[in-house]
Amino acid sequence: MAEYFDTDHARDVAALQAGLAARTEWPTWLLIAAVYGGWVCTVWLLHRHLLSLAGATPLFVLLCTWHMSMQHELLHGHPTRLAWLNRLLGYPPLAIWFPYTLYRDTHLEHHRDEALTLPGLDPESNYVPAERWQQWPAWRRALWQARKRFVGRMLVGPPMSAAAVTATAWRALREGDRRYAPMWIAHGISVAALLFVLDVWAGVPWWYYLLAITWPALSIATIRSLYEHRAAPEPKARIVINEAGFVMRLLFLNNNYHLVHHDLPALPWYCLPRAWRLRREAYAHKCGHFVIRGGYGELLRRFAWRATDAVVHPFDAANEVHGAQAVQDENRIAA
Repeated sequence: MAEYFDTDHARDVAALQAGLAARTEWPTWLLIAAVYGGWVCTVWLLHRHLLSLAGATPLFVLLCTWHMSMQHELLHGHPTRLAWLNRLLGYPPLAIWFPYTLYRDTHLEHHRDEALTLPGLDPESNYVPAERWQQWPAWRRALWQARKRFVGRMLVGPPMSAAAVTATAWRALREGDRRYAPMWIAHGISVAALLFVLDVWAGVPWWYYLLAITWPALSIATIRSLYEHRAAPEPKARIVINEAGFVMRLLFLNNNYHLVHHDLPALPWYCLPRAWRLRREAYAHKCGHFVIRGGYGELLRRFAWRATDAVVHPFDAANEVHGAQAVQDENRIAA
């Protein structure tokens, strides 16, 4: 559900959506062609021995990171109104670790702003309840504390997320919950086929693609979510505006204007900067001035080795048990 400041704001947003780009979605179609075309071209160049594996690695990493950003755009209803077609466009598992369907379902659940950051309610929460924290061993606390730091998040974030998703899937299967079994089977077949083609046709060992390409891609993707939300009394004050530079905005498809995205989730990625500029001061006030003026470079300077905030959620409501799974860090997707 879109949120507007007033009728003038609603009219301005409608004008953005009525423009040629939004009506035809040509920027998103171009994005899809660039991501998949770039990936296929890189594979072809390897196959023809026109590019070394070392030279192809950074291209693969950037394309896989961009692909994850593209998947986020697709699950929000772009570039078509056909959910099945958008799903098909986002389905190829270039980044390997997380099925698109799982990402779509958990992320859409994350868009309940009243539950943002609350463990057990927000599947993308970066916090844990005090009771759970006290029960954890020292090594697990250390990992979570590392995830609150820029460098630590890039190092331990991907394996923690992959391990959590795998553990959740295994626990569900062991408990007889087979709802997601077809999804995991299809994902496994797709991943196996992709790795087979890379290994046999392009000479990219499967283990190399996993560890030297998709792992760094996930690490880069975790930068965006490092301080995307914070614990605050007002739901909208929990959502950041990050005034990132052009390269990072393009890589993350303007999702750095995160409050604008939460307020206008159906607005395509290429309209978000304009929507931010239309009501810059109003949005800054709405999020309690949770604005990162220096972009991701400022985050690196401030939080390279220092935690953004506490791991334990400060609100009493966050320390309640919500359903059978009290903390949904077990199935979080870091991207």
